[in-house]
Amino acid sequence: MSTAPVPAAASPVPPLFQGLFDDAAVFPPGNLPVADAVPAHRAHRTAWYADAVGPLLCGAGRLDELAAAAQGPGPVLRVGLVLPGGSAELGPALAAAAPFEVAGVELATRDAREAVAALDLLLPPDVPAAVELPRELLRGDGLDEVLDVLVDSPYRAKFRTGGVVAGAFPDERELAGFLTGCAQRGLPYKCTAGLHHAVRHTDPVTGFEHHGFLNVLLAAQETDPAAAAEVLAERSGEVLAKAVRTLSDRQVTVVRNSFTAFGTCSIAEPLDDLAALGLLSSDPTPQEDR
Repeated sequence: MSTAPVPAAASPVPPLFQGLFDDAAVFPPGNLPVADAVPAHRAHRTAWYADAVGPLLCGAGRLDELAAAAQGPGPVLRVGLVLPGGSAELGPALAAAAPFEVAGVELATRDAREAVAALDLLLPPDVPAAVELPRELLRGDGLDEVLDVLVDSPYRAKFRTGGVVAGAFPDERELAGFLTGCAQRGLPYKCTAGLHHAVRHTDPVTGFEHHGFLNVLLAAQETDPAAAAEVLAERSGEVLAKAVRTLSDRQVTVVRNSFTAFGTCSIAEPLDDLAALGLLSSDPTPQEDR
């Protein structure tokens, strides 16, 4: 006698946010010690919101430290390799990452063609990669040239949306140019830095203008730079949350096929923001199961 399969439980994390938050806890401004980041990441991966969390990001120079911290009981770490030193770091980093499941590579470079060639040569075929160029090389015709190189490759683009100085934050027009350039080509991308919160805001301590990750998600479906810039400039969480709730399943798929993830040194902050906006339960776990 056969029985019907039991359907998998629905995730408490909506598809729009699944896998969106790469764990960049060891990077500025969080700077969590690696020895603390490993157990914290493993806790994220077993929490009710685990479906929202991507790999633990680690720079090439800290892989030995990460391997030491990951020894002992626990699942194999899913790690994203961040290579600020360019293609020269790729081979050694892949070798040093042998104890981990390599979930992706993020390669910084000043030469997109050279980076693509190195990735083609050394990267295992099942490992995704993203290529980041300095923002000064993406101005004017430089943006189109880089995106045209990447669109003919299997790799994503990567764009820096913040940092520890004011100049690290692109304005709405600059970010809109990148987003729509990718959208026009069907080129996926990830972002990094400065997107800890859901809604565009001015940091009260630093005075830095931060983009919101909800702004970026909604702008990801735009192909017109002016329209994208308008979405990026929106500062009302209520307006953004309403727009998110009206997205169709197809629109969610389009958005996430474009904007695949971003690195955040805090997993709690984006989750708390989504809960405050009514877009995610603060904790759906029944009390008796805790």
